[in-house]
Amino acid sequence: MYCTNCGHQRADADLTCTQCGARVRTFPPPPVIPNYLVQSILVTLCCCLPAGIVAIVFSAQVNSKLAAGDVAGAKAASQNAKTWAWVAFGVGVAIALVKVVLVAIAAMHNG
Repeated sequence: MYCTNCGHQRADADLTCTQCGARVRTFPPPPVIPNYLVQSILVTLCCCLPAGIVAIVFSAQVNSKLAAGDVAGAKAASQNAKTWAWVAFGVGVAIALVKVVLVAIAAMHNG
């Protein structure tokens, strides 16, 4: 590791720089924010293609925004990905129910 003040190399466990005496700044690890990529891909393939693609786009933005330090943007993209994945799932279920009802009506009409 290097001192953030003078750039001198230091040991990882040091709390102060041996060269300039500055206190070493420590940074917390980035927060864990779910990207919902797996769910987005599954609903795209199984339920609703258009809404699933939107969910995949938002899912892909989560990690890049987090890597850039935009935690608020990553949280917003994560929430949007989750919302669109649920929308795609709901549309897929609604379409399946409509198909079942139409098949039942057709069977009753023909029978």
